[in-house]
Amino acid sequence: MKTYVSPAQRPNTATAVAIGSFDGMHLGHQALIAQLKAKAREHRVPSVVYTFDPPTRVLTQGVEFLSTLPEKLDLLARYGIDETIAAAFTPEFAARPKDAFLDDLRTLRPQAIVVGEDFHFGRGRAGSVEDLKTVAPEVVVVPIHGLGGEDIKSTRVREYLRSGDVDGARRLLGRHYDAQGVVVQGDRLGRTLGWPTANLQVPDGKALPLGVFAVVVQGDHGRWHGVANVGFRPTVEGRTRRFEVHLFDFGGNLYGEELQVKFFTRLRGEQKFAGLDELKAQIARDAEAAHEALKDVR
Repeated sequence: MKTYVSPAQRPNTATAVAIGSFDGMHLGHQALIAQLKAKAREHRVPSVVYTFDPPTRVLTQGVEFLSTLPEKLDLLARYGIDETIAAAFTPEFAARPKDAFLDDLRTLRPQAIVVGEDFHFGRGRAGSVEDLKTVAPEVVVVPIHGLGGEDIKSTRVREYLRSGDVDGARRLLGRHYDAQGVVVQGDRLGRTLGWPTANLQVPDGKALPLGVFAVVVQGDHGRWHGVANVGFRPTVEGRTRRFEVHLFDFGGNLYGEELQVKFFTRLRGEQKFAGLDELKAQIARDAEAAHEALKDVR
């Protein structure tokens, strides 16, 4: 998949374009992508996703994001998109009038534009679907998808994660929620307790569920089952959020490596213990529960 940072970078050829933040690439986004690919095949042109980094609501509302840009690009490539334009969504970009964004779209020579039903653009969200019809002969509006009586939206996925409900998030995403982070030096408390952990550093603003989880971890040198703790470690008076993972059947050094952690099952919420011995005993129970939760996962 080819990636650009502005429409002006790509060749002067016709396209089919989908526009949006695509934060999390949930089932609703996937339905929109399916429509885009169908239109690209119909018109025999490349499928192009015009997206924004960070997602628009991260800047305008201060929400956490579900996908970093690398995570989003990886998902778009997996879903078979030909090209992506990932524009930097800055205050200056958000303040541009709708006509400036329409001029961007004209350079893409869109034969079809695909958007969600709540799509607006330009300063003050002044641009609408009717404006898009001035730059493309066909505009496809995809309705908000529902599942089990609830709308499939990134906002709802964030709500599930905020409560630690990774199964609820999985239903709307169509896959297990994951986070990628680099292994950094911790305080080695887990090693002291006999349960060494990889301390993961994720980008600021990445949404993470709080609690203890059964996880599957992918790295450059293997794939492991494990147990993750995301929280503030109240037993040792922690002050900042930590993301720590104990890998089963692993004893090497992962410092500096990037790991992808997929959240499968929430085992419990974070809690404060009377001391380290009590914490150590609970970690052993968590590991046993994670083994059981992942016994059928290959």
